[in-house]
Amino acid sequence: MADERTPIRDLFAQELRVVNLGLSSFAETLRAHGTPVVDLEWRPPAGGDAELAELLDRLTIDGGWIETIERANVEAVTRLLEAEPRVIGIGIARDVIPGMTDRTILHAGPPVAWKRMCGPMRGAVIGGLLYEQLAGSPGEAEQLAASGEISFDPCHHHDAVGPMAGVVTPSMPVWIVENASAGNRAYCTLNEGLGKVLRYGAFADEVIERLKWMGDELAPTLAAAIEAHGPIDLRSLIAQALQMGDEGHNRNRAGTSLLIRELAPFLVRLDGARDSIARVLEFLNANDHFFLNLTMPAGKCALDTAANVERSSLVTVMARNGTEFGIRVSGTGDHWFTAPAPIVDGLYLPGFSADDAAPDIGDSAITETAGYGGFAMAAAPAIVQFVGGSPDQALETTRRMRRITLAESRAYQVPALGFRGTPTGIDVLKVVETGIVPAINTGIAHKEPGIGMVGAGLVTPPFECFAAAARALTERIEKTEA
Repeated sequence: MADERTPIRDLFAQELRVVNLGLSSFAETLRAHGTPVVDLEWRPPAGGDAELAELLDRLTIDGGWIETIERANVEAVTRLLEAEPRVIGIGIARDVIPGMTDRTILHAGPPVAWKRMCGPMRGAVIGGLLYEQLAGSPGEAEQLAASGEISFDPCHHHDAVGPMAGVVTPSMPVWIVENASAGNRAYCTLNEGLGKVLRYGAFADEVIERLKWMGDELAPTLAAAIEAHGPIDLRSLIAQALQMGDEGHNRNRAGTSLLIRELAPFLVRLDGARDSIARVLEFLNANDHFFLNLTMPAGKCALDTAANVERSSLVTVMARNGTEFGIRVSGTGDHWFTAPAPIVDGLYLPGFSADDAAPDIGDSAITETAGYGGFAMAAAPAIVQFVGGSPDQALETTRRMRRITLAESRAYQVPALGFRGTPTGIDVLKVVETGIVPAINTGIAHKEPGIGMVGAGLVTPPFECFAAAARALTERIEKTEA
């Protein structure tokens, strides 16, 4: 850049050193002529929305509420960082999940009625009713689901989480995860594996038979091993897995392996039949995603302790039901802020394409909300082979998430970034100010019920959810402080 005393007429006689703000396309002509250009990622505050920008000013300028928000956020994020999730057992959903009844079916994401459910969620509900023997055929299951005799409710309303469709029925076995720092619990089903599975909306005979085996043999065997072992420290296992190439959402090979190592000595000492224990170990070994259904309730029970902190702008839930994407914020109570669920940008299994994809679905974004998953992609460069992108993009994703979070994890560290902690604690006001939305990697279900998984990829959450939450938080603060 020219010295401030340089006449403007002499400016272009010097070597140009250009900083480009905004779209990279602005710099393409200069680059084409050999002029070096540095791109600076910049967006107008609040995405150029004058109303949102004014809202942020009201919170942060002199006389605003920024100090009370910061104090609330310190309290909320401290609770999140201090959480100590532990596996303490496996139970039956109706017996352990609060509010569960024999006619309750839980699902992923914000509330949604049967008539508005997407294809894969309908498929999972059909499969769940077949599994419970409440229906004898898919057609009977659809009639029952539409009859009003079944109560549908989000997993998040019952201290639970569910991957993809997230369907939990009364007799399904579920993990019981307890936060030792606060005593609260979270629940999640056991992972079925990939492909044609219930959580992706498949309900063929093989799906139901697998679920029955999981309930009859897998769950009781694992429950006995956990009882013999004692509580399993999930924070430690997740921390180790991140340093072994996992990110805790779509890559769980290391976490699953660590869990097997933890339980194997106790499994082989059980009094059960040797063949039964062998089948359990073979299933775990063949299912790299098994640990996902533990990273999710680990994040859930950690974030639940940070919920309902008055004035806090910490995001405590991000969840999708295939129809809507929804978030909850600590300082706005249990209210959902929703927008239409987007389509995932991803890689597809042979024979499938984006035309086959259902909109984004699942509670598994609880991992990103808790500070791993997409926020820890720098720890798992190999994840790009599954969801797309490049190793450099994985590193940049984690760096970018620091701009919208309140802290760095003390437990979950990234070797490739000098063992810095993962970005943790999404701040809804920072999302609105920067226009940067959380990075989420996820699976892709077929849009029609009964087919199952078709791919995996990266999804961009709708900015509208965060904008609506920021408005509601501002109104609530101003009302209570008036």
